[in-house]
Amino acid sequence: MKESRRARRMKRHYTRMHKKGGLNLVSLMDIFTILVFFLMVNSSDVQVLQQDSSVKLPVSIAEQAPKETLIIKVTPEDIIVQGRRVAGIQEVLSQSQDIVAGLKAELEYQAQKTGVAINPESGQGGFITIMGDKNISYAVLKRIMSTCVEAQYTQISLAVNKISQKGA
Repeated sequence: MKESRRARRMKRHYTRMHKKGGLNLVSLMDIFTILVFFLMVNSSDVQVLQQDSSVKLPVSIAEQAPKETLIIKVTPEDIIVQGRRVAGIQEVLSQSQDIVAGLKAELEYQAQKTGVAINPESGQGGFITIMGDKNISYAVLKRIMSTCVEAQYTQISLAVNKISQKGA
């Protein structure tokens, strides 16, 4: 039996409209490539200092972002340089001298490894960041800073949690 023109037209229309959809992967790949480049370019603006739960940083409204430097963590019990324990807080407090021997040895090792030296014309040394618990005593902080200067790390920064101007 012969199909009518209307039946043929409806059959063509039905087969055309009920095909499985295709996905254009070229456009999708272009979008992901642009997204990857965007994230790579903008990822350098953010720096997160790894802090553990034992260090509670003080808060500040400082605007200047920290630089990539050597990090000293000062917990309520220990002094840690780049993840290695160099001295205990009780050891530092029981010493009569201002220089912490274990910390100075580690800083000199790090300076030799990274090539930090005093600039003769400006007298400036290496950069260092101290992530100290907000409850550490001033005597401990002063001894740590004195040791840093003795080991040619004269550009000392203290890590803080930034808060907005409204909260201050």
